[in-house]
Amino acid sequence: MPPLHLFIKPASGICNLHCSYCFYSDIMNLRRIPSYGMMSEDTQKELIKKAFAYAEGECTFSFQGGEPTLVGLSFYHKFVALCYKYNRTNLTLHFAIQTNGYQLSEEWAAFFAKHHFLVGISLDGTVHTHNVYRRTPENKDTFYDIMNTIHLLQSCQVDFNILTVVNKKTAANIDKIYRFYQKNKFEYLQFIPCLDPLQADPGSMEYSLTQEAYASFLCRLFDLWYTDFKAGRGISIRLFDNYLSLLIYGYAEACDMNGVCSMQHVVEADGSVYPCDFYVMDSYCLGNITTTDLTTIHQRRKEIRFIETSEIKPPACVSCEFYSLCRGGCMRYRIKTDKTEPAKNYFCSAYRQFFAHALPRLKELAQLVARVL
Repeated sequence: MPPLHLFIKPASGICNLHCSYCFYSDIMNLRRIPSYGMMSEDTQKELIKKAFAYAEGECTFSFQGGEPTLVGLSFYHKFVALCYKYNRTNLTLHFAIQTNGYQLSEEWAAFFAKHHFLVGISLDGTVHTHNVYRRTPENKDTFYDIMNTIHLLQSCQVDFNILTVVNKKTAANIDKIYRFYQKNKFEYLQFIPCLDPLQADPGSMEYSLTQEAYASFLCRLFDLWYTDFKAGRGISIRLFDNYLSLLIYGYAEACDMNGVCSMQHVVEADGSVYPCDFYVMDSYCLGNITTTDLTTIHQRRKEIRFIETSEIKPPACVSCEFYSLCRGGCMRYRIKTDKTEPAKNYFCSAYRQFFAHALPRLKELAQLVARVL
């Protein structure tokens, strides 16, 4: 059996923030049961047992939400203890968590450090861009609370990265955001294009990321990153790191950049399993980890042809000069505009502009990196 990576939602979609563009809030509203509450100890235990029975070599547990810290720190103490108890085949274990970082204590930071959690912190740039859409249910600012958590992580020497949603505001202010991140010594960055609700017309929301804005954002961010890379001040931006990987090795670490869905396991609080974080909906449920083994869950994935569907691209996409790097992108970003053609990536024109702008320099950097590998 292969290594196993589980994405776990211990607090379902429950959150202590009310972000305007939250895609998971949209998903919850489309389900028969919007929230599955908090994960029980029995579900914890069964999940770990099933994971260890299937995995070979290593196993990664990544916690996400909603806001996964709302389940409480005692949940994670118990989870880690159960992992060590049931890891009878000496798998290499990895732990990660994606959190909004709101009002976390030094106790949390110390726990993450002790158990070597990789922590993803959601931060939308500077105080002026972050506070626009990432607010509390009481409509309060959150920026300084999240920055306080980041400082705690830094003081406890926790490995962390910054996840920024590229929306209307962040796209327009990438120079200031990049310099702010640089000033704060944030060395590992992710930039994720904002998603509109599933049933909304693309670009129709106040926060929507347009194709033109995304193209401008990508080109400017690349210019900033490239200049620093060449000057010996390079930082890790996941998107660009993956383009270099595609050029050097022919594959990307990020599933959306390979152009076909990967073998994901998203586990909701009740134990139900789904093939992707963007598709945690009733029609995509693959089974429940408390009653079904992972082999059976994989069979269900084949029955609904989830991965196979992601492989279908428009002919014009496959023949594009930039296809070897773009590969059609994530299935969730593909919008069907023609009844006779497969769905096309909504940001296609943005990517075409970006590759026309950056590809020669990407190839240059790939050659430089390949020489030292």
